[in-house]
Formats: sequence, structure tokens, C-alpha cells
Amino acid sequence: MSPHTRFIPLGALALGVLALVGACGEPPQPLPTSPPYATSSDAPISLGPSQIPGLPVATAPTLAATPTFAGGTYPTYAAPTATTTPPTTISPTPTPSHAPRCTGAPTGAQILTLIKGKPGIPNTTLQVASGPYCSGDWSFTTVQKAGADADQLEPLMVVATGKNTTLKLIAAGSEVCVDQVQTTAPPGIRVLACGF
Repeated sequence: MSPHTRFIPLGALALGVLALVGACGEPPQPLPTSPPYATSSDAPISLGPSQIPGLPVATAPTLAATPTFAGGTYPTYAAPTATTTPPTTISPTPTPSHAPRCTGAPTGAQILTLIKGKPGIPNTTLQVASGPYCSGDWSFTTVQKAGADADQLEPLMVVATGKNTTLKLIAAGSEVCVDQVQTTAPPGIRVLACGF
């Protein structure tokens, strides 16, 4: 024997082999397999209720051709025939015609005197551009700077009530469609002041 050779006792070798074998556990088992798939050439298997042992055989109820309930057969219902009516068209309310020119008071001069020196009215010589137009006790007039061209300046509008000594200013300026005009003025004046 060579000086470098070592002896391993047989008992130790046997224990090592057993330890290795024991550490692995049980050997692998083959994987479970499913039954083979049916192909188109295979005939399907059908089991009826009478072919399964222990299963009671039940029969399906037969349905009557006409459904019935406790009170007899179901009543028939005739659906009403639909009638089409053309949609109702609502014609727009026609815009009222504006008030005609005043035949008496107030005059253009009276309107100019009424607005002179009021807030928002230019402190210059004014002239009547159109009107006054009257409806009942109401009047509507447009005024502008004297000598001014209609294209150079937006005219001022004047809405008043009363005549002569009872003449009262309701609104004057570039916008005179105020609440009182909308709710109280006659349609002929309101259409001039508000456009409706």
C-alpha cells in the first residue's frame, strides 16, 4: 500500500450511501394522464336516467298549447293602432307695430326741454332725430347733437309719459328698455324701446 492511500471503513461507506439514498426521498412517480379525447370517428356515449343505477327516473311535464292559469286561459289583448298626428307648429308671436307719430303733445321741443340738464345727457344743443311717437300717455323720441350726421353719433332715446305739464321722463340714453318700459309701456312704445 502506498503511504498516501487511506482506508475508509466499510461501515462508514455503507452509512454514507444510505444517507444519500435516504435524502432523495421516494423516487419520482409518473404524471397522471387524462382519458383520451374523443375524435370525430368515436361515437358519443349517452347515458339515460334509466341507465344510471340508483337514480330515480323522472318525466318532464307536457306543456299545453294554450297557456292556462287558475282562472282559465290568458286573455288576449289587442294593441291599439298608432295614429300619427303632425306636430303642432307654434307660430311666433308677431312683433307689434310701433306707435304712430304724435298728433299733438308732446312735441319735439317739449321732449328736448324735458331731458335738458339730466344726468347722461350731453350738455350741448340737441335736436329731434325722429318722433315723438305716441301710444296712450307714452311717447318715444330719438334725439342727437344738433348738426351731427346720423353716422357720426349714436342717437339718444327718450321714453316719457304724460303730456304738457304732466310730462314725466321714464328713461333717456342709449339703452331705455328698463323694467318699467318692458312691463308697463304699450306694445307700440315697447317695440321702439326694446325691439319686441
